Amino acid sequence: MQVEKRVAALVEEKIADRPELFLVEVKMLPNNKLIIHVDGDEGISIQDCVAISRHVGFHLEEENTIEQAYNLEVSSPGVGEPLKLIRQYNKNVGRTVSIKLKEGLKKEGKLLAVTEDNLLIEESVKEKGKKAVAKQTDVPFNDILETSVLISFK
Repeated sequence: MQVEKRVAALVEEKIADRPELFLVEVKMLPNNKLIIHVDGDEGISIQDCVAISRHVGFHLEEENTIEQAYNLEVSSPGVGEPLKLIRQYNKNVGRTVSIKLKEGLKKEGKLLAVTEDNLLIEESVKEKGKKAVAKQTDVPFNDILETSVLISFK
């Protein structure tokens, strides 16, 4: 856990002058793979990922933070990765999301708005024998287990 905290601090230090970029997560896997997910309000470039990787790698080596060999991977979260931060939700307003609720239910709809406490989505609700209608639903963050952006190939 100390390694992850130090790496997070190094990433924050590197992107301090880039307010559009933000750290999503740092994970040290049991196979000594260090994963850093960074994103941006308008996405993140490969050059930014390389710069962060070099900065973090240099300081970890200088400080001998990780004693064994490790593999460092810096990227934006993948397409299938669940959203973790409100900032990621805001970035995806207007896109279709799939929400797994803690009680086991699943909701799908267009993400309309994000507040500190909940999401507003537009679901397509079909009642028996009737045409589907659009319905706006508030989903409290406390009820959400996981949210993923659905990719459309239309």
